Amino acid sequence: MTKMTDLQHKVGLPSGTETAPPSMPKQTTDVDRLVGLRITALRKARGLSQTALGNAVGVTFQQVQKYEKGQNRVGAGRLREIARLLEVPVSAFFEDSNNPDSPQEDVFGFLNAQGAVELLRAYTQIQDDQMRRDVLALVRSAARLAHLRLTTPELVTHN
Repeated sequence: MTKMTDLQHKVGLPSGTETAPPSMPKQTTDVDRLVGLRITALRKARGLSQTALGNAVGVTFQQVQKYEKGQNRVGAGRLREIARLLEVPVSAFFEDSNNPDSPQEDVFGFLNAQGAVELLRAYTQIQDDQMRRDVLALVRSAARLAHLRLTTPELVTHN
């Protein structure tokens, strides 16, 4: 007969019942960080605050911050609820993570660029099709000018 441990006694396990040794906390992985980055991008694209997302799934905004930074893992059920709220399939948090050239990676990279979500939100508020085309032409021209300035420094004027 084996001697009952203090833990077995406290939790009411019968004598002789083996208990697993205490395990180390699970470390977050690159996948956890990828999921967090995608939660951030999709949340911002929907115009939700961390507080609003947290309230909707039953956690604090601090917990949402930890998910987004990849500091805490998101459980399967909670990830499913987040996906439902953000109106994306759960697979959106994982797809093509090994292919940096995929269109989805381009979208998530774009959404993480400073000001991108605000630009997209403002653009979608423009109802007139011609105005949208004009705004797009303006942004493309600005991008070409920025590229020229980077590749041809002698074109940059100093006042």
